[in-house]
Order: sequence, then C-alpha cells, then structure tokens
Amino acid sequence: MSNDDTRLPPQLHSGAEHSSPYPVSRLAPAFGLADLAREIEHADRMVSGRVGAQLQVIADQVKALQAQARAILERARADQRLHHARCAFRRIPGKTYHLYEEADGGLAFSMLSPDDWGGRPPRPFVGSYRLEADMSWTAADAVAAADDDSRQLVARLLAATGDSQAGGSRP
Repeated sequence: MSNDDTRLPPQLHSGAEHSSPYPVSRLAPAFGLADLAREIEHADRMVSGRVGAQLQVIADQVKALQAQARAILERARADQRLHHARCAFRRIPGKTYHLYEEADGGLAFSMLSPDDWGGRPPRPFVGSYRLEADMSWTAADAVAAADDDSRQLVARLLAATGDSQAGGSRP
C-alpha cells in the first residue's frame, strides 16, 4: 500500500458507532425526501400566510392614514376659505360669527345672526361658525353638540363622584 492509502477521511462523528449526532428515535417514522418536501412546503405556506396578514394590516393602516390626511386637508381648505371671507371687524377666538353670501358670490362674516335680522337677512345665510383658539373654525351646530356631550360627561362624572362620596361617608 502506498502512503496515500493510509490517510483516513476526516472524522465527522466522534461518538460510538451506534450513536447519532442528531436526535433520532428508532420508534419515529423514517423521513423520506417526499416527507421533507411536504414539511418545507407547509412551512413556506405558513410563512407566506403570516407575512400576507401582516402586510394586509399595514395596507389597512396606510389606507386609514390616507383617509385621515384627506380629512385634515379638507378641514384646512374649509378653514382657509372662511379666513378669506370678508370681515369688517376684528375676529376674536371663542366668538361665533355668521357667514353670508354676497351679491358678487363672495363670502362675508357678520356679527348678526339671521334671528337678529328678524329671520329675514339681507343676503343668503351660509352658516354660523365659532373661531377657535388655534384659528380653526367650528360649525355652530357642531359646537352645540360638543357642548351638550361635554355637559353630559361632566354631569356623569359629578354624579359618580357624588355616589362614591356618599358611599364613603356611611358608617
């Protein structure tokens, strides 16, 4: 024999011959190539499904953000339109002003409501708006609804506080 024949291949497993470097049970079914391919295919489907669901959540969030951005831009346009309406007085935040359409198609604010005109304003009435501290405008009917909601919330909080104090003062 030559010197080349005396070389042994590198040893991959240093345990006993009957042991395996991988956890194997003799009672477990043998894995064939088809079984392994099915496992990989199943794992791929699971990963694809999970990733698809996560991407769908992100897509829904993007749509919601786009809708929110549109609403913000529409509100800004409406506020700008109201700020550009003619006005012969200084606007004060917290006050409600009444918007009328002028003969030339422009808009003009007035301190007088249609009721102040006896229900017969000299120009077509567009709406009433309250100027907010951040210089945005809120429609008067929305202000009334928000004020009603706030009053109801305060009443419920006071009632709950009164009930808890009444319960706490009993012996």
